[in-house]
Formats: sequence, structure tokens, C-alpha cells
Amino acid sequence: MNSLQSYGDNLNIALIGASGGIGHAVLQQLLENANVARVYSFARQPLAAAPGHYPGHLDIADEGSIERAATSLKGVSLHLILVTTGLLHSETLRPEKSLRQLEADNLQQLISINSLGPMLVAKHFLPLVPRKQRSAFVAISARVGSISDNRLGGWYSYRASKAALNMLLQCLSIESRLRYPKLVVAGLHPGTVNTGLSEPFQRSVKPEQLFTPAQSARYLLKVLDGLSEADSGGVFAWDGERIPA
Repeated sequence: MNSLQSYGDNLNIALIGASGGIGHAVLQQLLENANVARVYSFARQPLAAAPGHYPGHLDIADEGSIERAATSLKGVSLHLILVTTGLLHSETLRPEKSLRQLEADNLQQLISINSLGPMLVAKHFLPLVPRKQRSAFVAISARVGSISDNRLGGWYSYRASKAALNMLLQCLSIESRLRYPKLVVAGLHPGTVNTGLSEPFQRSVKPEQLFTPAQSARYLLKVLDGLSEADSGGVFAWDGERIPA
């Protein structure tokens, strides 16, 4: 199924985080999309080049790296900027079950990658967006970043990092209205996807609610295709539902 038709054809797209589970699935579908002319993908370990695919290096935790990646596209007019990076756990970091497990270093690391990183991408990449043409800047968010929807508690650092991202996206949508009146800024919740990020937490997930990366990528691109300027600043789930702040 072709998507992104609402953005026109001959699209140039920057994809940040192309080596991750969701990011790589998004990349594959973009390269198969008749409306997409060129995909400029970025990751800490750049992927292989292919027709219409131009890979580069970017470390989401390093602003200098982000700036250099944006500079490498000087002269390119970007229609879509997709940020699919994210961190939930690592060998030394686990979501907190109680306040006793909260550690400053872990919170700062998640804020750096999940909140600050996407906004630094916006800072350096948005000047490449055409001012009067339909375009979008989207980042992967999460339902657990919703303050009003939080009924379980826990996961202090991850929830806070996604809530912060959602607020930053809202701020960006407000600031960009005059300079980029046709720009859509949004967070996208991909659902529970069968990747390394969610693998330790899949035990309670029903099989029909666990998506393959390809499924999630398809849903996300469909939601992106349907967003309008009036939706800018919002966070949307894989099925198009608007997630409350």
C-alpha cells in the first residue's frame, strides 16, 4: 500500500536512527514507496548505500555529530524528517519499578537520547525544510509519556523522557507556525514492537498486540500521511488515535 501521498511526490526524506528495529523497517518501506525519491538515512553505524538511499553517520547523543549530518545535506530540500531513535534499557539501565531505583545518571541519559536528541535534530535539520510546502517533523514517542494516562506509575525515567519530548514537540509546533506554516510536528507511538527495545517486557503482551517492525512502520507511515497542520504538536498512536497530554 502506498502512503505519504498527501506530501506529494519526488520526496526527500531524512531518517534518523535507521539501524534500529523500527527505523530499518521504515527505511525499507520508504525505499519501496513510489512517492519517495531519496532517503538520507543516519545511524551511528551507517547502513549500505543503494539506489535512492544515501546513508550517513549521526550520534543522537552528540550535537556536533547532528550538526555535521545536517551540513552534509546542504542544498537538499527535505520534505520529511523522521526520528526513530530511542532508549528504554541497556546492560546498566532498567526501567524503575519504584522510586528507590531512580538514579540521576540513568534519568539524564534517557532525557539526553529520548528528549534532547530529537530536538537537536530539529534545530539543525529544519532549516532544510521548504517554507511553503507541506512537510513534517516527527519523532517516536510513547503512550507512557502521557501524564493524564499514567495510572500504573513506575518507569520514572522513561516516562519523564517521553513526556518531556511531547512538550518539546508542542513548543516546536508553536514556534514553527510562522516560518513553516505547512509543517506538521508530531510524536508517534508505534505500539509494542518485537524489537530488542521491548523484548524484556513482552511477557504480558497479547500476541495480536505485538507488532513486527514492518507492521508498525506501515501503521506509522499511514498515520503520518493523514496528519494535517491542525494536528501539529500532538502525539498519535499507531492506529491514529490522539494520545492525551
